[in-house]
Amino acid sequence: MQSGIAHWREKASYFGFQGHQIAYWTGGNGDARPLLLVHGYPTCSSDWARTWEDLGEKHHLIACDMLGFGLSDKPRGGFGGNGYTIHAQVDVQEALLAHLGIGEFDALVHDYGVSVGQELLARQQDGSGAQQLGMMVFLNGGIFPDQHRPRPAQKLGVSPVGFLLALLLNRKRFGQSFSEVFGPDTQPSEMELDEFWDFIAHNGGNRLTHKLLHYIADRRTHKERWEAALVEAQEKIGLINGALDPVSGKHAYDKWREIVPRARAHLIPGVGHYPQVEAPGEVAATALEWLAQSRVPIPAASRRSVRGK
Repeated sequence: MQSGIAHWREKASYFGFQGHQIAYWTGGNGDARPLLLVHGYPTCSSDWARTWEDLGEKHHLIACDMLGFGLSDKPRGGFGGNGYTIHAQVDVQEALLAHLGIGEFDALVHDYGVSVGQELLARQQDGSGAQQLGMMVFLNGGIFPDQHRPRPAQKLGVSPVGFLLALLLNRKRFGQSFSEVFGPDTQPSEMELDEFWDFIAHNGGNRLTHKLLHYIADRRTHKERWEAALVEAQEKIGLINGALDPVSGKHAYDKWREIVPRARAHLIPGVGHYPQVEAPGEVAATALEWLAQSRVPIPAASRRSVRGK
């Protein structure tokens, strides 16, 4: 596996959201529709570094570290003291797009980000937001709550003694647990684990890991809304899935094929939960092919140009 995140930190820009600083990145020089990249738990936007160059050949790229992740602020109480919710993280994404002057856009979402993506789709459909969203490509994640198989650390984190996860988590335990969701032939190196951990632990973020797990409850609460959004959007969505993922691997891919049979689907047999890290070339090529084929109409009155950053 080739790491591409050595200079990621230095490239960050920041914007303000509800009194907090949100780290974000832009890049690429393609003239296709801008592409919003939404990361997963417990990592951050550096996950996209390995696909950044390939995706950027066709698209203007936008990515941020959501509140509580990576280089963004990590308030103990979350959003206004009300914890960390998916709906508030979607507000962050929409604020970033507005900050950059982005009009129409596509999206590539992973793990925690799949719930952000589903809420964006739902908002577009009910008219409450994301009106300029085009195609959405999903990677491994808990798209269907009944197919999500949480890891032991996640089970601890959402339990009544979830605070113990934050107290017990260190670099060694993280490396052991995190490596288990990768494929056997695509394991992260110790240096890469160090890099992942550095972003997680930045500004004490490793002490918030249990609080960020609120998304598991959000998925159960909003199951009907978010799954209905997928069914409604079948012609404009796709799933690229790492088959060996113990959390949301082939079993989740099979559920996708059942629930949204008209949607695109691509299975990568030899990789796990982080296909954009384990097989970045295949992920980028597949996503670019689908995005190029997509002809999702967006009302001309909604279109705006991208302001350079």
